[in-house]
Amino acid sequence: MSMFSAFNINASGLTAQRYRMDVISENVANASTTRTADGTPYRRKVVTFEEKGGQTAFSRVLGKAAYSHGYSGQGVKVSGVYEDHETEMNMVYDPSHPDADENGYVTYPNVNIITEMTNMIDASRAYEANSTAFNASKSMVLQGLEIGR
Repeated sequence: MSMFSAFNINASGLTAQRYRMDVISENVANASTTRTADGTPYRRKVVTFEEKGGQTAFSRVLGKAAYSHGYSGQGVKVSGVYEDHETEMNMVYDPSHPDADENGYVTYPNVNIITEMTNMIDASRAYEANSTAFNASKSMVLQGLEIGR
């Protein structure tokens, strides 16, 4: 693996995790948004990742790694941002709210602050891990350049 491949892999991880933290922040910011531009309550968004360069079968990757020692990853990319339609929206009784239905219930977003903060910690730790790996790669390259003096 070349030094630039290592930098690109780590940079792709940093970018992906930063984007994930942005989406989580959007979820937290809209936790009480009962009406969006289209008139519906905000829906929680979820980020999904995939390997850069297309998805590879596990057995093929394992075979390359075990026999040729030539496999190196290409990094990660965001494959999509999807609205969460599996989690139920929160129904709260508040007949004085302008968005209350005829029974007095307001439909709030399906955002759980505890889940979002847990996901934020996970994304933050992954970002830190990629940053540490990037710095380690940079340190190895610098040491190699010092040896060549």
